Amino acid sequence: MAKIGKIALIFLFFSVLPAVASAATLYFSPSSGSYAAGSVVTANIYVSSVDQAMNAASGVISFPSDKLEVTSLSKTGSIFSLWVQEPSFSNSAGTVNFEGIALNPGFIGTSGKLITVNFRVKAAGVAALNFSSGSILANDGKGTNILIGLGNAQFSLNVAAVGPQATESISPSVAAGTPLAPKISSLTHPDPEKWYANSNPKFVWSVPSDITAIRILYDKYPASQPGVVYVPAISEKQLEDIKDGVWYFHAQFKNAQGWGAISHFRFQIDTQPPEPFVIKFIDGKEPENPQPTVIFDADDAPSGINYYKVKIGEGNFFLVSSNETVKSNPYTLPLQASGKRTILVQAFDKAGNYTTASEEFIIKPLEAPIITDYTKELESGEPIMARGTTYPDSAVTLWLQRNGDEAKSFKIQSDKEGNFIFAADGGLKDGVYKLWAEATDGRGAKSLPTEKFTIVLAKAAIFRVGGWAISFLAIIVPFIALIFVLFMIVWRGWHKLSFMKKRLRGEVREAEQALHKAFNLLKENISEQIKMLEKTRTKRELTEEEEKIIHHLKENLDSAEKFIKKEIEDIEKEVK
Repeated sequence: MAKIGKIALIFLFFSVLPAVASAATLYFSPSSGSYAAGSVVTANIYVSSVDQAMNAASGVISFPSDKLEVTSLSKTGSIFSLWVQEPSFSNSAGTVNFEGIALNPGFIGTSGKLITVNFRVKAAGVAALNFSSGSILANDGKGTNILIGLGNAQFSLNVAAVGPQATESISPSVAAGTPLAPKISSLTHPDPEKWYANSNPKFVWSVPSDITAIRILYDKYPASQPGVVYVPAISEKQLEDIKDGVWYFHAQFKNAQGWGAISHFRFQIDTQPPEPFVIKFIDGKEPENPQPTVIFDADDAPSGINYYKVKIGEGNFFLVSSNETVKSNPYTLPLQASGKRTILVQAFDKAGNYTTASEEFIIKPLEAPIITDYTKELESGEPIMARGTTYPDSAVTLWLQRNGDEAKSFKIQSDKEGNFIFAADGGLKDGVYKLWAEATDGRGAKSLPTEKFTIVLAKAAIFRVGGWAISFLAIIVPFIALIFVLFMIVWRGWHKLSFMKKRLRGEVREAEQALHKAFNLLKENISEQIKMLEKTRTKRELTEEEEKIIHHLKENLDSAEKFIKKEIEDIEKEVK
């Protein structure tokens, strides 16, 4: 197989077909069947390349060496006319190798036979044949690898399951002086044991100075031989859109001595979130149990569920291991208060993808305790007593609240029949109290509160009467004093107002007299003026204007007298 590069290039040099993108596969025929122990299983290996001629192919077949062993290989009917290396097998390693060339113009078709492998059945079970690696080179002058699929076969022999493969491994060199295996690393998928949601892995390695070529391959087999050759050797490879699953990246250097050891680097991809799931409440969605039991067992392929994040109501998320939530081991929620809330669960796979589910549930409260007897009125110093019934062996909290003060709680325990007795100490202050109770059973479930009962704590009757009288006098005496003060203020105000009214009437009379006197003087003066004008009439005839003046003076004088008289009468009415 190590010589395929040189020989393939020789024949590709003479190829005259144009380069056309195509695809080809390697497969087994038959791909299934039933065989008895000791019988012979004949498996033919074929190539299919219907769109473009191929002129070289290679492959490594793996088989279960504990169930099958190769008895012979046959090249009869093969499309290969030249073999880079003779077909070989190893029953201890469980492998078959082949690498051959179909001379120009190559082969095109669906069933080009390559080799025939004859197996002997060693034990009953199920035997699977797979291609650990493979390549198909096009007859296009470039040696393009047009392989897109590797078939498999399965024969009914009832084979036990194969154990897990190593994450990283090195296939030893076949000849002295050949290169060491490349040291592969990846920044995108650094840990072969972990899963990544990145479907575009990138691999890098250092290329020593004596390396002339490298060949690489990625597939699902842990020990494949790479077949895609790069000359000169490249130092990195970016893969794109790789499907989810476990994959292996293979790389092999070549120097002047030939092809060296092979590195196999495992990488794991999971880009899909877990399957949708539901949250199931074992006791229903409306339990009285404050710690309901739920199942939220999600499934994920291929990486599996790593952990869950749970959020209840307005609380914070908390982590739950996937081991705590398998169907045989339901998960019990933390203690919940009564009421309606929502549970939110996020299921994370090992690559960090997650799926969310949510459900509403209601924690139903227990029935309230029953207060059967209590003291409604007590004298100072007497203890407050109460009796009642509730759930057996439950914690009972009784509350006392005085006149709107902050409520005080008292803890007692009910007996096996659910009865309880409460007695508060005698150091309580006098006043009106409210009493009520709540219960909590052994699971932590809380009850509704009872109604609030009124209790009066006061001094003895004789002291209560004296205290009442003192309280009454403390109110009535200031009230009477207040009324007396108001009376004195009103009387003083009335007396002062009467004095002011008398004084005002005197002032009004004086003003009236002064006004009359002033008006009479004015009237006399105006009358004198009128008389003078009238005397002039005896000497000469008055002008029209002078007649008007006399007329207006008389009218205005009469009007002024009437107005002043009316206003003085109005003032006298108001003063009275």
